[in-house]
Amino acid sequence: MVTVIVYSVCVYFATIGFGLLINLPRKALNMAGIVSLIGWLVFHTVNVHMGGYLAADILGTFTVGILSIFASRYKKMPVIIFNIPALVPLVPGGQAYQVMKCLAIGNYALAKSNLIQLIFIAGGIASGFLFAEFLNQLYLRLKTYLRTKKATR
Repeated sequence: MVTVIVYSVCVYFATIGFGLLINLPRKALNMAGIVSLIGWLVFHTVNVHMGGYLAADILGTFTVGILSIFASRYKKMPVIIFNIPALVPLVPGGQAYQVMKCLAIGNYALAKSNLIQLIFIAGGIASGFLFAEFLNQLYLRLKTYLRTKKATR
């Protein structure tokens, strides 16, 4: 339990630090950190309790995508301001390092295995954002449809 709290604090500050590096507006930093923290908590919970890094990445990124949409509407800013820094804890940097290390020492079988995992993780991240944006577009079209149907009565 203590390690989850320490990791949560680190995720929050890593996101804010990355946001400062890429020059996010100051008023978006806290919200980006919160979006990232909630996305990472979903990722961590699914990864630990359901035992799958692919499902964890998809659900964590989906959560980041949905929360980024809400945060962008709340702060009246573009969604990408919250998406990009919130991905920092979910990006498989360690896995990419392992691929390069295994290639450098000549362990090609392990490098291939790690590369396949890396590709699946990257695909999971893309799928999570795709599902979040699909749900957002579906909501907006349904809202527009219901508004026009109500106006024609």
